Amino acid sequence: MDRSRFPVDPWRLIETSTSLEDPGLTETLFSVANGYLGMRGNPEEGRPAFAHGTFVNGFHETWPIKHAENAFGFAKTGQTIVNAPDAKVMKIYVDDEPLTFGTADLEAYERTLDFRDGILRRSLIWRTPSGKRVKIDSTRMVSMTQRHLAVLTLEVTMLSGSAPIVISSQLLNRQDGRDDLHHSNPSAAQGSDPRKAAAFEERVLLPQMSYANDERMLLGYQAARSGMTIAVAADHHLSTSDEVETLVRADEDRTKMVFRVDATEGTRLRLDKIVGYHTSRGVPVRELSDRCDRTLDRAKRMGVPRLMDEQRQWWDEFWASADVEVEGTGPHLRAMQQAIRFNLFSVAQASARSDGIGVPAKGVTGSGYEGHYFWDTEIYVVPFLTYTQPALARNVLHFRSMMLPAARERASELAVSGALFPWRTINGEEASAYYAAGSAQVHIDADVVYAMTKYVAATGDLGFLIREGIDVLVETSRMWADLGFWRQPAGGGEESFHIHGVTGPDEYTTVVNNNLFTNVMARYNLEQAVASVRLIKQIAPAEYTQIVGRLHLTDDEVTEWERCAASMQIPYDEGLGIHPQDDLFLEREVWDLPNTPPELRPLLLHYHPLVIYRFQVLKQADVVLALFLQGDRFTLDAKRADFEYYDPITTGDSTLSAVVQSIIAAEVGYHEVALNYFLDALYVDLANLHGNTIDGMHIASTGGVWSALVFGFGGMRDFGDQLSFDPRLPVEWDALSYKVRWRGNRLAVRVTEEQLEIVLEDVAEGASGEVELTVRGVRHVVTADASLKVALPHHGPRTSGHLGGIPMVGGVRSDGSQITAAVPEPSYGPMEPLTGEVPLPDYDPNPS
Repeated sequence: MDRSRFPVDPWRLIETSTSLEDPGLTETLFSVANGYLGMRGNPEEGRPAFAHGTFVNGFHETWPIKHAENAFGFAKTGQTIVNAPDAKVMKIYVDDEPLTFGTADLEAYERTLDFRDGILRRSLIWRTPSGKRVKIDSTRMVSMTQRHLAVLTLEVTMLSGSAPIVISSQLLNRQDGRDDLHHSNPSAAQGSDPRKAAAFEERVLLPQMSYANDERMLLGYQAARSGMTIAVAADHHLSTSDEVETLVRADEDRTKMVFRVDATEGTRLRLDKIVGYHTSRGVPVRELSDRCDRTLDRAKRMGVPRLMDEQRQWWDEFWASADVEVEGTGPHLRAMQQAIRFNLFSVAQASARSDGIGVPAKGVTGSGYEGHYFWDTEIYVVPFLTYTQPALARNVLHFRSMMLPAARERASELAVSGALFPWRTINGEEASAYYAAGSAQVHIDADVVYAMTKYVAATGDLGFLIREGIDVLVETSRMWADLGFWRQPAGGGEESFHIHGVTGPDEYTTVVNNNLFTNVMARYNLEQAVASVRLIKQIAPAEYTQIVGRLHLTDDEVTEWERCAASMQIPYDEGLGIHPQDDLFLEREVWDLPNTPPELRPLLLHYHPLVIYRFQVLKQADVVLALFLQGDRFTLDAKRADFEYYDPITTGDSTLSAVVQSIIAAEVGYHEVALNYFLDALYVDLANLHGNTIDGMHIASTGGVWSALVFGFGGMRDFGDQLSFDPRLPVEWDALSYKVRWRGNRLAVRVTEEQLEIVLEDVAEGASGEVELTVRGVRHVVTADASLKVALPHHGPRTSGHLGGIPMVGGVRSDGSQITAAVPEPSYGPMEPLTGEVPLPDYDPNPS
């Protein structure tokens, strides 16, 4: 990062000058959001901009997926998040000259995003073409306490000279109406990048209602295919001692409130713009208009100062449970602290007010990945929420339970019992058109169960398990029991349970048999279902009777799940001493990543999938992720052997990978590797390491940063409903401090090279005020009156240096053949048409 432009500050992201070279990146980084509503960091003046964006979580359009060759069960309906009407626009004219970045003469400029209150502030001094100096200050806030509300302010002061000032405040339908210059969204549907959102050729938002008067202005629409509705309304309050003339205008795609002020030197003009957004899957726009009225009327009674005070209070409470601090004297630790808080801040902005809907892969900061929900939420976001903001975790998990009916339908389409959650979706229907790397990732069922059961264990919320979670556990277990099959060894012996034709987390290896991650997680899913059913039967017999009746559950089913879990096939290669990613993974040749030119990365944008599938090469951690999530089922030696084998063939093309590799690297002793991977994850967006932050934040990675800190370096685990600690502090750090909520108790944990200290600093109503835990296998109890201090003679095994990125070749397969490495010939890029003649290879009809 250019620190002359983005100086280090532990609590703020600061920009000291503008640039026309990276507007897409800064628009994403300076977004404000609350999980429901998100506004990209576009300038108030509307331009210059890379991709104007205002997004409402779940507000989407649908479109028919057209397969070149169709087949039964293929996804039928695509879903894409819609660019909601833009309320950010407040154009400024002085002496009839517009303020336009890139051409304006700016004497001073600073933009800050404050993590302590979630407010975007901008301050500048503009020397107009006529030589007058104007000070302009603005703020932008999406409320964390008023879910549907955004607050924008603008202050203009003539520092030298008097001049006529015009402010044009607008609501603008950019999805269809675009802007005054007819610029559409350049980030949509570029080339063949599957990470970008689709572009619509037809009108999406059908006008239903629009008006503007001296009190309020509104736009209302219905999406053409999905039928979803949206209404956006805005109030204004202008304060100045100068003379003001107000004009209002409205059409179906834009409403304006124009303020003309004869501004005098030294007089400050202030405009407050309060905006309400409401959406629905079927309620008419007229009803949404009424909801906007209620939202804005309440905000008017409260006033902007109170709304901002509430915002600061919300963030104060958030940081009291979520902050992570790194101490040390290294030159980069202050920057690291800033980046840590930026990532945690971004998780909150993506999830805090999702309120019963999912968390999109990009949050509400961009249109990347179509605004879809993936397994990212359960594995990377929910753990952070579970251990810091459990009420928010419950909201996200409630959303999954509400998707269960659609998941049952999807399971039926794939000819299995129970329920199968969609790989990617907004409305609950599968939206993955490429089933091999999408629908085949049935491990999502186990991922959902993992998040739910970890939440129940950490909070003790048995009510959630009984009312909602148990239905998901039962139906997903039915899916696993039906999907898998029993196999008897030819020479006799015990039967084993196998799962074939699936794809694991690594999307560079698809439709395989006995993917280790899938089998390990399915085993956990089945075990948790058995334990939960029996627990409810014991502690809540009346509710158990209702569950049996509602789900038609039988004792024989539960016994069968137990048997499936106990006999689950877990691949292991005795010769190499590692867990193969799947039955045939080791049969492939190794992709020689060190000799792959950088311009051919990421692989998914330069090689046909079938080319990639023929090699041992990983897009993201697969076996290594299993080692983390199910760490109590693998020995430390096994984890180290697996990590050493898979790390050199993992490309990191997915932002989901670095945090997991960091966690396991720390555990097995590669402490320098662990820190490097952590830094890769930490700066994914701030440094735009994957080149696509323009499409929105990588929310899974931001949540994973917390996991790398707390699970990786902090050494926290919770296997078997038991909280445990075994820290792995980096050599460069003096201390690491973080907070953990466990069954209503908030623990403050501080790790140094010599000591682990745990203090019980807050006890929720009804909590025990006592936490039992282990430190490296030794039992301890922490209470409000008795904190814990444990000496740390070591931080686990430590191996200096790096793996070097060289694949482990030369090993012998079970058939006696030797593993070798190669780089396939690059394919022609998607944007590079063939020119001239391409020579054909020699053909031998009788190869020896």
